[in-house]
Amino acid sequence: MNSLKNLSVFFLLLLIFTNPIVLSSSSSTTRSTSTNNIDYSFSFLDSTIGNSLNSRPKNQSKSTAEKVPSSTGCEVWTKACSEAVLALARRPDTVTWLKSVRRKIHENPELAFEEVKTSELVRYELDKMGIEYRYPLAKTGIRAWIGTGGPPFVAVRADMDALPIQGTVILLFQPAEEAGNGAKRMIADGALDDVEAIFAVHVSHEHPTAIIGSRPGALLAGCGFFRAVISGKKGRAGSPHHSVDPILAASAAVISLQGIVSRETNPLDSQVVSVTTMDGGNNLDMIPETVVLGGTFRAYSNTSFYQLLQRIKEVIVEQASVFRCSATVDFFEKESTIYPPTVNDDHMYEHVRKVATDLLGPTNFRVVPPMMGAEDFSFYTQVVPAAFYYIGVRNETLGSIHTGHSPYFMIDEDVLPIGAATHAAIAERYLIEHG
Repeated sequence: MNSLKNLSVFFLLLLIFTNPIVLSSSSSTTRSTSTNNIDYSFSFLDSTIGNSLNSRPKNQSKSTAEKVPSSTGCEVWTKACSEAVLALARRPDTVTWLKSVRRKIHENPELAFEEVKTSELVRYELDKMGIEYRYPLAKTGIRAWIGTGGPPFVAVRADMDALPIQGTVILLFQPAEEAGNGAKRMIADGALDDVEAIFAVHVSHEHPTAIIGSRPGALLAGCGFFRAVISGKKGRAGSPHHSVDPILAASAAVISLQGIVSRETNPLDSQVVSVTTMDGGNNLDMIPETVVLGGTFRAYSNTSFYQLLQRIKEVIVEQASVFRCSATVDFFEKESTIYPPTVNDDHMYEHVRKVATDLLGPTNFRVVPPMMGAEDFSFYTQVVPAAFYYIGVRNETLGSIHTGHSPYFMIDEDVLPIGAATHAAIAERYLIEHG
């Protein structure tokens, strides 16, 4: 099989499907509120790569096709190998195909675990390339593979455009990244079987088109939500002594929650507790029986994250009791709304940095600050060594400046071949160096 080309195509598919941001529409649909949201995540798992850079289009001479090393030219990775991968990804027919597939998905968004048409499209493209796969995982997910089936195995979550390989490449097309913890369900269905490392890419409007950014260690926060119900005794507002006021208890709890971060945590260990809603009804002449408040909390380590969870519950329950009320706190753990922190393995981060620098030049790689956003790729990072990185899509001329959850979000499509080449090189070079 022409694995190099297929691997590049796969990486491009993965890039298109992976990021909720990439899949957001530039129209009025947003992934967080609209019924036209898309939730996809894709991971690519690799095995031994050897003869991988000797592909060119049929009926095209060597003089007009990209110059690629011989079948033995990339047993040790060189600059020529990086250039060949980039040339394959930038080929006009590849770029045209990439844009076409991205736009199809973009125009037909589907919600978490409802990605039926998108999954059909992925399988259609896999069938055209003669690539084997297993379906379904996590309801609409797919696990595909290229190569011999031997180790080492590396996972990559991102784009779709390919290379000739010896060994095995496993690609995961994951549903429900944005909501529903699709990664967690993919893992339960065997998506990471035999995998030794995994990589993922996410578009970023904060960086110019094609700039690669990442960092070692904590990159994205763990994220959780809470909903508390504080119960008292209903009564007339003009006779407060005949009631037990849950609004007073809730107000005290909100103020006390702010002290967790400001007074109980190390100032160098960034954490967030935000109360975002409070509801006690709308009767201006009655003290309500219950007040519901809720919000979110974030931290960069599991230890800090679960300490926050414990203290949020303690503060709300105890503050309610001070005012003769009772309280319950729900963290939606059964609904799988807790995301652990995304922490890059130092060695996997260094691999991404090295590949991106060699491929695109040192000025096109940036060490980025951690962010309080969350990603369900974090579930993969808890199982195997992993690295998550960004690729910039910011282009003010095109209007590609809005965040992924904005109804005005769009991307600079010139990023697609760059993302494909980067992801392909990350996978192939890992296998060469760890085979």
